[in-house]
Amino acid sequence: MRYALLNLLACPMCKHFPLELHVFEAREESRKFEIKKPFCDYYCGYLRKYIRDINNEELPCDECLRKEIKAGLLVCPKCGRWYPIIEGIPLMYPDKMRSHPRIKARERDFVLTYKDKYPELFQKILKKYNPTA
Repeated sequence: MRYALLNLLACPMCKHFPLELHVFEAREESRKFEIKKPFCDYYCGYLRKYIRDINNEELPCDECLRKEIKAGLLVCPKCGRWYPIIEGIPLMYPDKMRSHPRIKARERDFVLTYKDKYPELFQKILKKYNPTA
């Protein structure tokens, strides 16, 4: 997943925008991108600011596009729901699908993998909202 995707993503349940991003693992490509700034039209996920609040010269679009998030967490600050990013893909299932055994197992494995690295974050999130419990 690229930071630029935060320009498009909203919580599938309450429709809140933007989502909070917590990056656990990322990698950076060496190639340069030839782009017109701003790349995103509404929200810069890399700087975590609305485009209207950023000077065009300050936009690090080329740097942003080189970074790929391999593992992380998207959190809705409004309703508290969380969505894992696994192997670069944000898994944003609605609540009724999250009870499916395969999805539940995948989310459980994700939490077990990262809960020791980010214990405060997971404790806060899992207390507030845990559709897989």
